[in-house]
Amino acid sequence: MQFRLLLAFVAALVSSLCFPIHSEVDALLPNAARILLLTAHPDDECFFFAPTILALQRDFSQPEVYSLCLSTGNAEGLGDKRRGELDRSLDVLGVDSDKRWVVDHPLLQDNITMRWEASVIADVLTPFVVDNNITVILTFDTQGISSHPNHYSLPFGASYLSRTLSSTRSRTENAPRVLGLLTVPVVPKYFGIFSVPLARARIILSWLMPQMKWFRYLYMLFSRYLWVNEWVEIDPATLSNQW
Repeated sequence: MQFRLLLAFVAALVSSLCFPIHSEVDALLPNAARILLLTAHPDDECFFFAPTILALQRDFSQPEVYSLCLSTGNAEGLGDKRRGELDRSLDVLGVDSDKRWVVDHPLLQDNITMRWEASVIADVLTPFVVDNNITVILTFDTQGISSHPNHYSLPFGASYLSRTLSSTRSRTENAPRVLGLLTVPVVPKYFGIFSVPLARARIILSWLMPQMKWFRYLYMLFSRYLWVNEWVEIDPATLSNQW
């Protein structure tokens, strides 16, 4: 426990002495955007997407930010605990409690060997997108950052939904754009600390969790995705031929 706290303290100290985090997503968004962060597991939001969520909270256009996590992360039987940790993390990231949801679907379970079906993702996603008039979905790209199949399933599911809504004339205005977080090679991924500004120290608070392991603290210190996010727009029509 003391080792964990020491690592967290070092990460917070280093972060607090450096510059704010960076995300280019604001350049891709229209005014008054309604943005849905689509993740696979609790902790995706802070380990990969924190720079973007924080940048959106500061954006002059004041976009509305929503969060939908498609599993409780129950691979190790910690689903209930991880759900609570996700709530605390989103509190720190500034996502309102009435704009966040967690799904526990039998076909969308945390599994490092399981690729989720695009049609199932789209079916689950549809009411959240339509009921909240979501205009942009932010999620993983088709490589999923860590090559986790749950991660790289998400852009296919989001694109499936976008194609479906676009083909329904009465709902054309509700078809959201889909942006994927760019996967970078291993070297820049883990040595981004030497080339990009560091994240705000306050984000460290969301990582003081019982499930934390030593390698996650090292990830906190060295991963590029804690300091910078780069985005690519995903063409739903193109993805339909790859699934």
